[in-house]
Formats: sequence, structure tokens, C-alpha cells
Amino acid sequence: MTKTLHHRACHLCEAICGLTIETTEVEGRVQITSIKGDAQDTFSRGHICPKAVALQDIQNDPDRLRQPMRRVGREWQPIEWEDAFNLVAERLAAIQKRHGQNAVAVYQGNPSVHNYGLMTHSNYFLGLLKTRNRFSATSVDQLPHHLTSHLMYGHGLLLPIPDIDHTDFMLILGGNPLASNGSIMTVPDVEKRLKAIQARGGKVVVVDPRRSETAAMADQHLFVRPGGDAALLFGLLNTLFAEGLTRDSHLPVDGLEEVRAAVASFTAEAMSPLCAVPAEQIRQLARDFAAAPTAVCYGRMGVSTQAFGTLCHWVVQLINLVTGNLDRVGGALCTEPAVDLVASTSGGHFNL
Repeated sequence: MTKTLHHRACHLCEAICGLTIETTEVEGRVQITSIKGDAQDTFSRGHICPKAVALQDIQNDPDRLRQPMRRVGREWQPIEWEDAFNLVAERLAAIQKRHGQNAVAVYQGNPSVHNYGLMTHSNYFLGLLKTRNRFSATSVDQLPHHLTSHLMYGHGLLLPIPDIDHTDFMLILGGNPLASNGSIMTVPDVEKRLKAIQARGGKVVVVDPRRSETAAMADQHLFVRPGGDAALLFGLLNTLFAEGLTRDSHLPVDGLEEVRAAVASFTAEAMSPLCAVPAEQIRQLARDFAAAPTAVCYGRMGVSTQAFGTLCHWVVQLINLVTGNLDRVGGALCTEPAVDLVASTSGGHFNL
């Protein structure tokens, strides 16, 4: 019996936690005997969630598919890899020739979009298909993020994320990072990182219609009317302008005066009945956010999957911008990833 230790990463979600996997080989058959968090991983620092631990069960499951299967009638029959590739290529080409390019649709789930191999190579394949019917988890919960970035920054994947490890004030809307591991924030062990904000004298504020796990540990929880987040955000932005709480940004900015004029009537008093948050609480939240040495506003799925999702994310970006917290340590940062999809892909397109 031979035991081997492997250092890998879990790509079931964007946290990409480091793993230490122990395997045992007996009579030529390799089995996973344990999966633990990798304490030497500088990003996840030993943290993993139950999904990563369950990879052992998936890998060792006797019913796991180990080769391609082809459906013949009502039965599934094994097929060789080369035959499978040829069959798929032939069928895709035939379907598109007969029905057009968009007759083929693609769905990419979390394990594929967070896999470096597919991340770096799937776009070439999808480009050859030339279908507009491409779907993923993004289609359900985060397209407003991408549309906002597309319109504001010129690329749908240019997504500023909270610098949670250095911020002094974190405002969370429509997100429950304790359950999601910090979606579109890429933060393993997010609970410790949120508590670290509090430990260094900072503040965590959650806006949510329900008392979520994250709201329960926050310094302040504001109950907002479901779907009322845009009104609250506009009330915050209006207060920042009206009370002179803005800071100059080092970034080149176009159209800010037009924004100021556009939100002039969206006062906290006017927005309060729409979001069910008292006007004075809206104003005080804006003041606290602006007064913090560094701050970041973070909106997630709850402010995406609603009638005004894109407006919400636009104002989230504006709040970070006008308080001088966009592209700033402790604020919202544009990352420098190992695989730079912004540099290697087009900016995306939307049917506007």
C-alpha cells in the first residue's frame, strides 16, 4: 500500500480553496482517503467547506462515470473517447448546418467556469460554434454586474471586488457571504475576514429583507423592503452629493455632473417610503460610509435578481467612485488574476 499527498485546489466555486488530498494505492487501484484544507495555501489558509470534503465521495463512488456513454434507445452504452468526440463534432455540425448557428446552446456551470483549463481554452471552442445561446450561472444571478461593467468600464468582466482584508467599512446589500463564500468577491473563510474588519475597529453593515447569517454577525442590519434596494442606494448617493461627502478620484471620470443632476430629486425623504428605511438612517449610513478611512459598497445576488438590478449595481459603483474608494486599497479593487480574461477576451455585448 502506497500513500501519496497531493496539493490541489477546489474549483466548485470561485473561492478556489487549497486542498491537501491523500491517496492510497492498493494493487494498482488509487483511492482518495482524505481531503483537508491546505494550511499552506496563502489564499484560503486551510479553510474548506463541505463541498470540497464531498469530492472524496464523488471520486470514489462506484457509480461514477469513467468513460463516455451513448444513449441507444432507452439504454446507455459505453463508447470510446475518440468515437465520442467524433460523434459530438458530427452532430453539432449537422444541427447547425440544418437549423443555423443558434440551434446549439451551451451551458457552463460553476466547476467549468472556475477551472483554469476550461477558462483558458473553452472560449476558442465556443468561438468556433458562433452561437449566441450561451448560458451559465451568470444568466441567473449576475448579469446586471456585467452590464454595469460593460457600460461603465468598457468590459463586462472588469468587476471591481471588495478589498475585504483592508477595508474599514463594508456595506453589503443583497448578499449573504457566510453562506456563499463571498460570491464575486473570491474570499475563502469569509466569516473570519468579516470579523477581522470588526476586530480592527471597522464596521460591517448589512442591508437585507431578512436576518441572514451575515446580518446576524454584522454591526448593523437594515431591513429593506424587497425590491427597494435601488431606492435606498439612490438615497445614499443623493446624500453624498447634497452634504458634500464626496472625494475626488484619481481615476478619469466622465459624466459625474450629469449623475449629480440626475439624482438631485432622489432625496432620502423621497426614497424612504419606497425602501422602508427611515430617511435619517439613510442619511446617517451615507455619513458613516463617507467618514470611514476606507469603505466599500458590495451588492450581490439579491440586488441583481430584481426589477432594478442594473440600476442597483450602477449606483453601487457610483458610491464607491464618488467617495474615492474605487480602485483603492480598502475599497473596491480591480484584480490582477493569473488568467486575465479582460485582456484576452472582447468586452462582451448586450442587446440594448
